[in-house]
Amino acid sequence: MKQKIIIAIDGHASCGKSTLARQLASKLGYIYVDSGAMYRAVTLYFLENGIDYRNKGQMLSALKNINISFQHNEKNEMPETLLNGKIVEKEIRSMKISAEVSPVSAIKEVREFLVAQQQQMGIHKGLTMDGRDIGTVVFPHAELKIFLTSNETIRAERRFIELHKKGIDATLEEVIHNLESRDYEDSHRVASPLFKAGDAIELDNTYLSEEQQLEFALNLVNEKISELEKIISE
Repeated sequence: MKQKIIIAIDGHASCGKSTLARQLASKLGYIYVDSGAMYRAVTLYFLENGIDYRNKGQMLSALKNINISFQHNEKNEMPETLLNGKIVEKEIRSMKISAEVSPVSAIKEVREFLVAQQQQMGIHKGLTMDGRDIGTVVFPHAELKIFLTSNETIRAERRFIELHKKGIDATLEEVIHNLESRDYEDSHRVASPLFKAGDAIELDNTYLSEEQQLEFALNLVNEKISELEKIISE
């Protein structure tokens, strides 16, 4: 049986991390976990229930009532995020959530709450996960770490098109401003700031198609698995 590994994909907002992680999971028969969706679901719960996440007592009490899971939508072949059993995929992708998710994800207790769940998901390996701190905090010993980068303008255009395909209203200016804010907050937060792990392979996809990006990543996966299998057989 082929060796299974954990693939950690990190990078700035709207670099295509989720797309690559989903495609790799599909090709390899791995489990895909969208860590960003988990932080968005927590943010949605806080907003819908009037939780002041700056109030530590309120925030900690609210976390006890949050259950996040994923399911596969057979119609569109896409994963869906469930918050306490309810599909919230469209709600968590709104600009309203995008504007609040960075400060929520910067809260130490929120990160600890979700990181514990994410690490549990990776016990049996055969998993791809994308986010901001997957290769540095969640799975520091992941066999393969990829750090995605992309031109800021290209990222904004991709995000703008993605939102409109999902029927979410937003102007290009709003998207640009949101990405700039999230980049700054993600890189400067105290709890698990975004940075490239020392053993991560950087992949700039500014001028790559999704197919080219996937081919590059699959080659990395196959190389890593071959290395591990060779070590095991020696």
